[in-house]
Amino acid sequence: MFQFLAIPSISTDPAYHESCVQAADWCADATARHRLRARVEPTEGKPMVLAKWRDPADTNRPHVLFYGHYDVQPPDPLALWTASPFEAQLVDDAQHGQVIVARGASDDKGQVMTFFQACRAWMEVHGALPVDVTVLLEGEEESGSPSLAPFLGTHGDALKADIALVCDTGQWDAQTPAITAFLRGLAFSEVTLTGPSRDLHSGIYGGPAQNPIRVLCQLIADLHDETGRIAIPGFYDAVREPSSEQREAWRALGFETDKFLGEIGLSVPAGETDRSVLEQLWSRPTVEVNGIVGGYTGPGTKTVIPSQASAKLSFRLVPDQDPAKIIDGLHRFVAERSPPDVDVAYGGEGGSPAVGFDTNAPAFRAAAQALEAEWGKAPVIVGCGASIPIVESFRTRLGMDALLVGFALEDDRIHSPNEKYNLSSFEKGARSWARILGALGEQDARR
Repeated sequence: MFQFLAIPSISTDPAYHESCVQAADWCADATARHRLRARVEPTEGKPMVLAKWRDPADTNRPHVLFYGHYDVQPPDPLALWTASPFEAQLVDDAQHGQVIVARGASDDKGQVMTFFQACRAWMEVHGALPVDVTVLLEGEEESGSPSLAPFLGTHGDALKADIALVCDTGQWDAQTPAITAFLRGLAFSEVTLTGPSRDLHSGIYGGPAQNPIRVLCQLIADLHDETGRIAIPGFYDAVREPSSEQREAWRALGFETDKFLGEIGLSVPAGETDRSVLEQLWSRPTVEVNGIVGGYTGPGTKTVIPSQASAKLSFRLVPDQDPAKIIDGLHRFVAERSPPDVDVAYGGEGGSPAVGFDTNAPAFRAAAQALEAEWGKAPVIVGCGASIPIVESFRTRLGMDALLVGFALEDDRIHSPNEKYNLSSFEKGARSWARILGALGEQDARR
């Protein structure tokens, strides 16, 4: 695992392309050592790793597709790391015991390795896996997965399985496993406003000249009302209310809002004022401003009225919301509020719908029982406020549902300096996957 973590497979930076190729080769070699037939498949971007194990004597065995990614986020800012981000350290932590510290330790190399370890253990003890397995590892998850859709289009038939296993989620806490039953969808857009034909001297033109930054700030402020609700007409038309049973189950989890916000230096929930934090994360859509650019942002003062201003927006969506309709609603919202002499353009738009799963499905129940056997307590069934577009693609393109089981924790500092993965999460995660593979095999045999 430390060899894997040492490879700086940063997909978003072209300077690290060869490192991504190296990571793909490493993964293919690792799966081949566990007797899976592995190969590296080139794409227009970063290569895919495809590995398979089949029992030639039984063509009716259950078949699972395991998905993960070998690319990582950039480690910046480097000055905040306690050690080199690509020289993994095993560190004693007062709260969690021993932890592995490195970029990718939790997202997603450590998670991938838990599955590799489970396969290795099964092979060493039994000489064969309890189910047929296909492994798909991509190298662009952290940079938008541009090569994934074409790859699925070309190789979809080879990837189809009874169910997909995705290990890119987390536990409820350090002692409690979780299965994610819902993922929010995503829509995104960059709005650019153009006013005057060039940057203007604010002393000569200030007042009569339209300032696109001021217009943009007003548009952004208008996106929410005073209660935190999104003010785009029709935005909530397809949003379903959680049942009273769901709300009660969420209350019973004992979620600590103060702790959740306190760990990031905040204290007061900022979303819809009539919704709990879990309800906001697991059942409500959002719009957030991810970045604003306009005018002079260098040191000192430059008194200009800029020609342009832009903002990057992202929407987290819930089931039945259509990303295309959400983007269209944004366009109408902006058009109705754009004053004369301001032109509007949009770029970088796209998205994917939310995904939910049947928690009573046989594979779901088998995984829950396997996790309870390992951890001594039933897994918490959770939602996820984030999006994993590949899961939606598995359903729409390949007709597969997914089991989302992960062993990351909220304090793993994913995407931040000093990313860590609890050694206990790594070890029990590997044992959990072994139990899940066995349970899936037994569950099919009982039919």
